[in-house]
Amino acid sequence: MSAKGKAYAALLLGLLVLPWAAILIRQAGREAHSLFIAGGRLLAATLILTPIALLRGAPEELRGLSRRQWCLLIFSGIALALHFGTWISSLALTTVASSVILVATYPFFVGLASHFLLKERLSRLTAGGIALSIAGSVVIGYGDLGLEGPQLLGDLLALIGAATAAAYFLVGRRLRQRLSVLSYIWPVYAVAAAVLSPVALLLGEPLTGYSLPTWIYILLLALGPQLLGHSSLNYALEQLSAVFVTVVALGEPLGSAVLAFLLLGEAPPHVTLLGGALILAGIVLTSRGER
Repeated sequence: MSAKGKAYAALLLGLLVLPWAAILIRQAGREAHSLFIAGGRLLAATLILTPIALLRGAPEELRGLSRRQWCLLIFSGIALALHFGTWISSLALTTVASSVILVATYPFFVGLASHFLLKERLSRLTAGGIALSIAGSVVIGYGDLGLEGPQLLGDLLALIGAATAAAYFLVGRRLRQRLSVLSYIWPVYAVAAAVLSPVALLLGEPLTGYSLPTWIYILLLALGPQLLGHSSLNYALEQLSAVFVTVVALGEPLGSAVLAFLLLGEAPPHVTLLGGALILAGIVLTSRGER
């Protein structure tokens, strides 16, 4: 299989695994705080990767990085920590459908960053797609506004999670040209865990006393959506653009919404479906504009 073929296969694997994240987070969130779940997920993934990274020579590869590249690596870890911290917190405040659809708007933040920071002109189709996605976000937010205040806050946190995910993928695209996927995700996951874990402690969250199912959910989050899901996307970034990878990853909210309906009995409100349709229409326009 060619390098690009492997990248496409990695994207497919990610799409099959990532939708389970919202379900596992909801289950673990019955007992554990959102930030503890986020930090535990990243810490477990780091611990699992450490012996593999040491055996595969990742430290030697990292020694060749410049100071600027190290700064980008640390920034990527901080962005990932903010992404998980805000998004997982949003799941405790709003519906799974609203949260995963809003957090999945990060390709449009990638497009905006490309235009304003990288000075890459956006096509009309791409601009139209961004406008549709914003309209969809407003529709979802308006629907939750009519319910309870915490749901609107959850929507806002999900949007912040989208913006920080965009930063994470933009930096990852650049560093993956220099580093193998293992040498990239190992320190990035470690930085993200180091950022989130102290925050959970400062909030007074206990490190022990949770039931066995909660620990199993966190471990499954580390093994599945984190190591297989997110790492698959990072693997694809070596061969494919950040915009393309993030657009394809937008299949995650559809899978999460279906799983939430089948497993949790959580039917998305009609206004969420309308907003999601607008966002998905924006995705189609943006992908065409990218081509």
